[in-house]
Amino acid sequence: MELSALFSSPFVLLLTTLIVLGVLRLFFQAYHLFSYWKKRGIPYIPDSFKSFILLWKPFFRLISFTDFANALYYHHSDVRYFGSIDLATPTVILRDPELIKDVMVKEFEHFHDHQLFVSEDIDPLFGKNIFSLRGDRWREMRNTLSPSFTASKMKLMVELISKCAHEFVDYLVDHPDLCHSIETKQVFRRYTTDVIATAAFGISVNSMKEQNNEFYTKGVQATKFSNGFLSMVKFIFMRAFPQFSKSIGLSLFDPAVPEFFKRIVRETIKAREEQGIVRPDMIHLLMQARDKDGPSAHKMTLDDIVSQAFIFFFAGFDTSSTLMCFAVHELAVNPDIQERLRKEVEEHRDENGDITYDSLSKMTYMEMVVSETLRKYPPVAIIDRLCTKSYELPPAKPGYKSVIIEPDTVMMVPVYGLHHDPAYFPNPQKFDPERFNDENKDSMNPYTYLPFGLGPRKCIGNRFALMETKLLIAYLLQKFTFKTTEKTVEPVVFDKKEFTLVPDGGFWISLEKRI
Repeated sequence: MELSALFSSPFVLLLTTLIVLGVLRLFFQAYHLFSYWKKRGIPYIPDSFKSFILLWKPFFRLISFTDFANALYYHHSDVRYFGSIDLATPTVILRDPELIKDVMVKEFEHFHDHQLFVSEDIDPLFGKNIFSLRGDRWREMRNTLSPSFTASKMKLMVELISKCAHEFVDYLVDHPDLCHSIETKQVFRRYTTDVIATAAFGISVNSMKEQNNEFYTKGVQATKFSNGFLSMVKFIFMRAFPQFSKSIGLSLFDPAVPEFFKRIVRETIKAREEQGIVRPDMIHLLMQARDKDGPSAHKMTLDDIVSQAFIFFFAGFDTSSTLMCFAVHELAVNPDIQERLRKEVEEHRDENGDITYDSLSKMTYMEMVVSETLRKYPPVAIIDRLCTKSYELPPAKPGYKSVIIEPDTVMMVPVYGLHHDPAYFPNPQKFDPERFNDENKDSMNPYTYLPFGLGPRKCIGNRFALMETKLLIAYLLQKFTFKTTEKTVEPVVFDKKEFTLVPDGGFWISLEKRI
């Protein structure tokens, strides 16, 4: 067939037209995005090709996600906020503490949801949990779960968590060969596995003795989705093309992970119903919510219960263990702080070395140490809120006009940048628990320190995470001295391959047994 005849065929003409139209549509969409904030007259990024490259650097592992969050925070350092884009979504980067208060607390009704990362249609395990739920379904689930995390419930759980901490520390005491040089993330995740298994599921696990128990191995599998370039590509693809991802069965997690948690929850519920077991934990509250009747209430399914139990496990398994790692790292690097904290623990333990809820609450220096750890190493570098109703932001700085934020615009707060801004925390790279003594804490702007978020959507499990962290540190300090090794990374250099804060090379210290 001659070339002219080929291009004159109806099929080729149609295909060529569709390609041209597709390219033009992409061009106009890109133009719309890149001119979105310029048209509204506020500072924005990308305002140059160089700043556009900044948005893609963490994707290609050229900088760590924390360095990206810091660079984003300082991109327009003289304004209260500025515009950006996240994939195809207009985004506002908030820098001003008063605006952060407005968005996360004062005007919560305009910003009560999170950005949707994965819908429940694509991945029920992640899409149905309390972090992902929106509107009335989120409020209903929050009201259901909140009683699990009151001070009275924490007090009841101390004994269970202390038992896990005792078993964990005793295992290390009995295996000194492990302590000469230890990667704390690997072992602390075993402790958090045991804590969540008993506190949420009512199942006793000792992950140090039972190295390959299912709770631990499925936890490792579940957190793999945040590691590696291909996992990041899959995550972005699922956000950009949700329907196609659903049609091909793409999921964040290995199929074995949701199957395991569904089986565990189903068996736990069945055993409790048949044997009349009542425990003051999350599963019990979810069972009660499932049995509620009412036309306005969302009928809770097994998937709903599994999703809440999973997000509690997921957050506790990885995020809480990371907090413990950084706290112990700083205590090893700062022996004077470690010794002062050890003396406080010795003062408040009982004659058997046990720590009660009341004695833990009296450890003021422990609170200061953990708070400073969360400042220097916040669990999440950037947090978000989704605009659900139009809202007027004041001028970004003198000389600019106010701007109307439209629904579905994402508001982002660079937590890592705020926590390391010398205007709020002088000499921010220094680990200084005194920032959180009574005098300094009273003078601190509360909207510059948000390790667990702020307002009604603040992390629901923060009390639990703090308690299990403090208990572990208290029991470890009684038996060991934390010391650095040749593998200890100080100052910390963050791994560019990770979404979360992880030192390049891992968390390495030495546990020297006390005489």
